[in-house]
Amino acid sequence: MSKIEWTETTWNPITGCNKISEGCANCYAEKMANRLCLMRQKKYKNGFQVTMHEGVLSDPLGWKNSRMVFVCSMSDLFHEDVPFDFIKQVFSIISVADNHTFQVLTKRSDRLAEFAESINWPSNVWAGVTVENAKYKYRINDLNRVNTPVRFLSIEPLIAPVGSLDLSFIDWVIVGGESGPKARPMEKAWVDEIKLQCQKSNTPFFFKQWGGVNKKKAGRMLDSRTYDAMPLAFV
Repeated sequence: MSKIEWTETTWNPITGCNKISEGCANCYAEKMANRLCLMRQKKYKNGFQVTMHEGVLSDPLGWKNSRMVFVCSMSDLFHEDVPFDFIKQVFSIISVADNHTFQVLTKRSDRLAEFAESINWPSNVWAGVTVENAKYKYRINDLNRVNTPVRFLSIEPLIAPVGSLDLSFIDWVIVGGESGPKARPMEKAWVDEIKLQCQKSNTPFFFKQWGGVNKKKAGRMLDSRTYDAMPLAFV
Protein backbone atom coordinates (compact mmCIF):
# COMPACT_ATOMS: atom_id res chain seq x y z
CA MET A 1 0.00 0.00 0.00
CA SER A 2 1.12 3.56 -0.67
CA LYS A 3 1.40 6.46 1.77
CA ILE A 4 0.53 8.85 -1.05
CA GLU A 5 -2.91 10.20 -0.21
CA TRP A 6 -4.36 10.16 -3.73
CA THR A 7 -3.47 6.61 -4.70
CA GLU A 8 -3.52 3.11 -3.21
CA THR A 9 -0.36 1.42 -4.44
CA THR A 10 2.67 2.08 -6.63
CA TRP A 11 4.18 0.12 -9.51
CA ASN A 12 7.73 0.85 -10.60
CA PRO A 13 8.79 -0.94 -13.80
CA ILE A 14 11.27 1.96 -14.09
CA THR A 15 13.36 3.59 -11.39
CA GLY A 16 15.68 6.57 -11.57
CA CYS A 17 15.40 10.03 -13.06
CA ASN A 18 17.13 13.41 -13.24
CA LYS A 19 16.14 16.97 -12.41
CA ILE A 20 14.55 19.01 -15.20
CA SER A 21 12.66 21.81 -13.42
CA GLU A 22 12.38 23.69 -10.15
CA GLY A 23 9.96 21.19 -8.64
CA CYS A 24 12.67 18.51 -8.78
CA ALA A 25 15.10 20.33 -6.46
CA ASN A 26 14.31 18.26 -3.35
CA CYS A 27 13.18 15.05 -5.05
CA TYR A 28 11.93 12.49 -2.51
CA ALA A 29 12.44 9.63 -4.98
CA GLU A 30 16.12 10.41 -5.42
CA LYS A 31 16.71 10.39 -1.67
CA MET A 32 14.82 7.13 -1.26
CA ALA A 33 16.58 5.42 -4.18
CA ASN A 34 20.02 6.36 -2.89
CA ARG A 35 19.08 5.15 0.59
CA LEU A 36 17.88 1.82 -0.80
CA CYS A 37 21.08 1.54 -2.83
CA LEU A 38 23.14 1.91 0.35
CA MET A 39 20.94 -0.80 1.90
CA ARG A 40 22.01 -3.02 -1.02
CA GLN A 41 18.50 -3.55 -2.33
CA LYS A 42 18.97 -5.22 -5.71
CA LYS A 43 16.38 -3.15 -7.54
CA TYR A 44 18.26 0.04 -6.61
CA LYS A 45 21.82 -1.15 -7.26
CA ASN A 46 22.11 1.70 -9.81
CA GLY A 47 20.97 4.29 -7.31
CA PHE A 48 18.93 6.93 -9.12
CA GLN A 49 20.14 6.12 -12.62
CA VAL A 50 17.29 5.34 -15.01
CA THR A 51 16.81 1.57 -14.95
CA MET A 52 14.15 -0.64 -16.55
CA HIS A 53 12.86 -3.59 -14.54
CA GLU A 54 11.28 -6.12 -16.90
CA GLY A 55 10.88 -8.53 -14.01
CA VAL A 56 8.12 -6.44 -12.41
CA LEU A 57 6.20 -5.62 -15.59
CA SER A 58 3.67 -8.39 -14.98
CA ASP A 59 3.13 -7.65 -11.26
CA PRO A 60 -0.30 -5.97 -11.68
CA LEU A 61 -1.62 -9.10 -13.39
CA GLY A 62 -1.28 -10.95 -10.09
CA TRP A 63 -3.17 -8.39 -8.00
CA LYS A 64 -6.68 -9.75 -7.41
CA ASN A 65 -8.39 -6.82 -5.71
CA SER A 66 -8.93 -3.69 -7.80
CA ARG A 67 -6.48 -0.93 -6.98
CA MET A 68 -5.63 2.65 -7.83
CA VAL A 69 -2.04 2.39 -9.07
CA PHE A 70 0.48 5.22 -9.37
CA VAL A 71 2.84 4.26 -12.22
CA CYS A 72 6.55 5.06 -11.78
CA SER A 73 6.45 6.88 -8.46
CA MET A 74 10.24 6.43 -8.43
CA SER A 75 10.83 7.65 -11.97
CA ASP A 76 9.11 9.24 -14.97
CA LEU A 77 7.57 6.89 -17.53
CA PHE A 78 8.30 9.40 -20.29
CA HIS A 79 11.93 10.01 -19.37
CA GLU A 80 14.08 10.46 -22.47
CA ASP A 81 16.21 7.44 -21.51
CA VAL A 82 13.22 5.09 -21.54
CA PRO A 83 12.82 3.46 -24.98
CA PHE A 84 9.42 3.85 -26.56
CA ASP A 85 9.17 0.07 -26.93
CA PHE A 86 9.39 -0.27 -23.15
CA ILE A 87 6.72 2.39 -22.67
CA LYS A 88 4.47 0.37 -25.00
CA GLN A 89 5.11 -2.74 -22.90
CA VAL A 90 3.96 -0.86 -19.81
CA PHE A 91 0.75 0.19 -21.56
CA SER A 92 0.21 -3.35 -22.80
CA ILE A 93 0.21 -4.64 -19.22
CA ILE A 94 -2.12 -1.81 -18.17
CA SER A 95 -4.55 -2.78 -20.91
CA VAL A 96 -4.66 -6.40 -19.75
CA ALA A 97 -4.88 -5.52 -16.04
CA ASP A 98 -8.17 -3.74 -16.61
CA ASN A 99 -9.49 -4.39 -13.10
CA HIS A 100 -7.11 -1.69 -11.88
CA THR A 101 -6.93 2.06 -12.53
CA PHE A 102 -3.47 3.38 -13.42
CA GLN A 103 -2.30 6.95 -12.84
CA VAL A 104 0.53 8.13 -15.10
CA LEU A 105 2.12 11.43 -14.05
CA THR A 106 4.97 13.16 -15.88
CA LYS A 107 6.98 16.37 -15.99
CA ARG A 108 8.13 15.48 -19.50
CA SER A 109 5.00 16.61 -21.24
CA ASP A 110 6.79 17.21 -24.52
CA ARG A 111 7.58 13.50 -24.82
CA LEU A 112 4.09 12.64 -23.62
CA ALA A 113 2.67 14.76 -26.46
CA GLU A 114 5.15 13.28 -28.94
CA PHE A 115 3.93 9.74 -28.29
CA ALA A 116 0.30 10.55 -27.48
CA GLU A 117 -1.10 9.38 -30.80
CA SER A 118 1.20 6.35 -30.99
CA ILE A 119 -0.01 4.88 -27.71
CA ASN A 120 -3.16 2.85 -27.31
CA TRP A 121 -4.57 4.56 -24.23
CA PRO A 122 -6.68 2.01 -22.32
CA SER A 123 -9.83 3.23 -20.61
CA ASN A 124 -8.30 2.47 -17.19
CA VAL A 125 -5.49 5.05 -17.50
CA TRP A 126 -5.47 8.54 -16.04
CA ALA A 127 -2.83 10.87 -17.49
CA GLY A 128 -1.42 13.83 -15.60
CA VAL A 129 1.31 16.46 -15.65
CA THR A 130 3.08 18.32 -12.87
CA VAL A 131 2.74 22.11 -12.79
CA GLU A 132 4.79 23.46 -9.88
CA ASN A 133 4.62 27.12 -10.92
CA ALA A 134 3.35 29.32 -13.74
CA LYS A 135 6.42 28.64 -15.89
CA TYR A 136 5.26 25.09 -16.59
CA LYS A 137 1.64 25.70 -17.52
CA TYR A 138 2.55 24.73 -21.10
CA ARG A 139 2.50 21.13 -19.89
CA ILE A 140 -1.28 21.43 -19.64
CA ASN A 141 -1.55 22.03 -23.39
CA ASP A 142 0.61 18.96 -24.04
CA LEU A 143 -1.69 16.91 -21.82
CA ASN A 144 -4.66 17.90 -23.97
CA ARG A 145 -3.25 15.72 -26.77
CA VAL A 146 -3.73 12.55 -24.72
CA ASN A 147 -6.81 10.48 -25.50
CA THR A 148 -7.63 9.28 -22.01
CA PRO A 149 -10.84 9.42 -19.92
CA VAL A 150 -9.18 11.35 -17.09
CA ARG A 151 -6.63 14.14 -17.36
CA PHE A 152 -5.26 15.56 -14.13
CA LEU A 153 -2.85 18.14 -12.77
CA SER A 154 -0.46 17.57 -9.89
CA ILE A 155 0.31 21.05 -8.63
CA GLU A 156 2.86 19.73 -6.19
CA PRO A 157 5.15 20.91 -4.87
CA LEU A 158 3.42 24.25 -5.28
CA ILE A 159 6.42 26.58 -4.97
CA ALA A 160 4.99 29.75 -6.55
CA PRO A 161 1.65 31.09 -7.80
CA VAL A 162 0.40 29.38 -10.96
CA GLY A 163 -2.04 32.10 -11.99
CA SER A 164 -4.93 31.45 -14.38
CA LEU A 165 -5.37 27.82 -15.44
CA ASP A 166 -7.17 26.36 -18.44
CA LEU A 167 -9.23 23.64 -16.76
CA SER A 168 -11.64 23.12 -19.65
CA PHE A 169 -10.35 19.61 -20.33
CA ILE A 170 -8.97 18.81 -16.86
CA ASP A 171 -10.84 16.26 -14.72
CA TRP A 172 -8.93 16.52 -11.46
CA VAL A 173 -6.52 18.86 -9.67
CA ILE A 174 -4.16 17.85 -6.84
CA VAL A 175 -2.43 20.56 -4.80
CA GLY A 176 0.25 20.08 -2.17
CA GLY A 177 3.19 21.74 -0.49
CA GLU A 178 6.76 20.48 -0.47
CA SER A 179 7.91 18.43 2.51
CA GLY A 180 11.26 17.57 4.03
CA PRO A 181 14.16 19.41 5.70
CA LYS A 182 14.65 21.77 2.74
CA ALA A 183 10.97 22.31 1.98
CA ARG A 184 10.11 25.58 0.28
CA PRO A 185 7.08 27.38 1.77
CA MET A 186 3.66 27.37 0.17
CA GLU A 187 1.34 30.33 0.73
CA LYS A 188 -2.35 29.83 1.37
CA ALA A 189 -3.24 32.49 -1.20
CA TRP A 190 -1.70 30.32 -3.94
CA VAL A 191 -3.83 27.37 -2.86
CA ASP A 192 -7.00 29.46 -2.60
CA GLU A 193 -6.49 30.81 -6.11
CA ILE A 194 -6.41 27.27 -7.52
CA LYS A 195 -9.30 26.05 -5.39
CA LEU A 196 -11.50 28.94 -6.56
CA GLN A 197 -10.77 28.16 -10.21
CA CYS A 198 -11.65 24.50 -9.61
CA GLN A 199 -14.93 25.50 -7.96
CA LYS A 200 -15.84 27.79 -10.86
CA SER A 201 -15.13 25.08 -13.43
CA ASN A 202 -16.59 22.21 -11.36
CA THR A 203 -13.21 20.47 -11.39
CA PRO A 204 -12.64 18.03 -8.48
CA PHE A 205 -10.05 19.48 -6.08
CA PHE A 206 -7.77 17.37 -3.85
CA PHE A 207 -5.63 19.07 -1.22
CA LYS A 208 -2.82 16.69 -0.34
CA GLN A 209 -0.79 18.49 2.31
CA TRP A 210 0.72 21.72 3.59
CA GLY A 211 4.10 20.02 3.70
CA GLY A 212 7.00 21.68 5.46
CA VAL A 213 9.69 20.20 7.68
CA ASN A 214 7.08 18.26 9.67
CA LYS A 215 4.31 17.46 7.20
CA LYS A 216 2.38 15.32 9.68
CA LYS A 217 2.13 18.21 12.12
CA ALA A 218 1.17 20.64 9.35
CA GLY A 219 -1.53 18.23 8.18
CA ARG A 220 -3.84 18.64 5.22
CA MET A 221 -6.73 20.67 6.57
CA LEU A 222 -7.69 23.67 4.44
CA ASP A 223 -10.22 26.12 5.86
CA SER A 224 -10.99 23.64 8.67
CA ARG A 225 -11.79 20.73 6.35
CA THR A 226 -10.18 18.21 4.05
CA TYR A 227 -10.59 18.22 0.28
CA ASP A 228 -10.57 14.68 -1.11
CA ALA A 229 -12.53 15.04 -4.36
CA MET A 230 -11.81 12.46 -7.05
CA PRO A 231 -12.53 12.58 -10.79
CA LEU A 232 -16.21 12.14 -11.57
CA ALA A 233 -15.30 9.10 -13.70
CA PHE A 234 -14.20 7.38 -10.48
CA VAL A 235 -16.94 8.53 -8.10
